[in-house]
Amino acid sequence: MKNLLLVTASLVALSATAPAFGADLAEQPVYTRAAPPRVAAALYDWSGLYVGFNGGWGSGHNSWDATGVAAEGSHDASGVTLGGQIGYRWQMGQVVFGVEGQGNVADFRGSNVSLAFPTDTISTKTDAFGLIAGQIGYAVNNVLLYAKGGAAVTSNTYQISRAAPTTPTPGGQPTQPTGGQSFSADDTRWGAAVGAGAEVGFAPNWSLGIEYDHLFMQPAKVTFTTAGGVLATDRISQDIDVVTARITYRFGGPLVVLP
Repeated sequence: MKNLLLVTASLVALSATAPAFGADLAEQPVYTRAAPPRVAAALYDWSGLYVGFNGGWGSGHNSWDATGVAAEGSHDASGVTLGGQIGYRWQMGQVVFGVEGQGNVADFRGSNVSLAFPTDTISTKTDAFGLIAGQIGYAVNNVLLYAKGGAAVTSNTYQISRAAPTTPTPGGQPTQPTGGQSFSADDTRWGAAVGAGAEVGFAPNWSLGIEYDHLFMQPAKVTFTTAGGVLATDRISQDIDVVTARITYRFGGPLVVLP
């Protein structure tokens, strides 16, 4: 019993002195892991003025009809093209609006033998075209997909090459023609254009892309004249398909946002 009383007394004494002992101890610091620094992320912004160059391939389908006579047939005039573009884009969220002007020199050539006049070869050359179009697109950071539509203009040269008539020899065999005549006419015509493209930004201000355009040109009457008067009048219809690769520089930089 005596030992039990001693142990009890010791516990009471210890509990009485514990608060005072704890109060004498300095507050211990609490260490926590620091939050990682916030890193700015660059979001590609397609807004701004841009200029660039393009080059590729085009093919125009041309149908000739001799007025008041008969159809002369159709041919494709194909070749290379090189040009430039300038435009402006506005980005709102992931939707991109824009307007663009494009001008290209071209060398699209083609011909066929006239169905109405077998001694004639008819040919078309498109030497330039231009586009003025609006754009609407969808951007996923540095990738832009877009459609476009607007007005188109083409510059064309048409030619009729007429073989010289053969002349029978005294033996009854025809001679080969020694030469013929060529008659040409020029026109500039307007129409509409639709297209689609994709661009990828590979640097804050540079992008590479590919674009397809279809040009619906208005039919036009083309008159071929000689010193003696009108040789022929043809109603010529035309539509053109163009595929170009593009490189573009945009003035400005990416929009910086925090995650």
